[in-house]
Amino acid sequence: MGEVKARARPAALNLTPTAEARIAALMARAPEGAIGVKLSTPRRGCSGLAYSVDYVSEAVAFDEKIETPGGTLYVDGGSILYLIGSTMDWVEDDFAAGFVFANPNAKGACGCGESFTV
Repeated sequence: MGEVKARARPAALNLTPTAEARIAALMARAPEGAIGVKLSTPRRGCSGLAYSVDYVSEAVAFDEKIETPGGTLYVDGGSILYLIGSTMDWVEDDFAAGFVFANPNAKGACGCGESFTV
């Protein structure tokens, strides 16, 4: 019998190079004590769930930890099911800048793009 190899678990969330660069920029000017940034999906907005990215100063046991070249992205353990397979990007144009998510789990979004449903 051959050795059973554990398959690498696919990343819960994919980050584009521009998203990774933005995390690096955020960490370069992070407040003292910050260990990374955390993505969560709090309930708000007209569709129900929104994306939120904030600095964190401590790791939580059930959070997903994604190492990027410029710092650590934590994904809230309670939000991960809504985000599996998503791509996180950073987009800037003349009028706005922000993280943008291509989320295959979203069934719909509000007109302003601030919240989504699953």
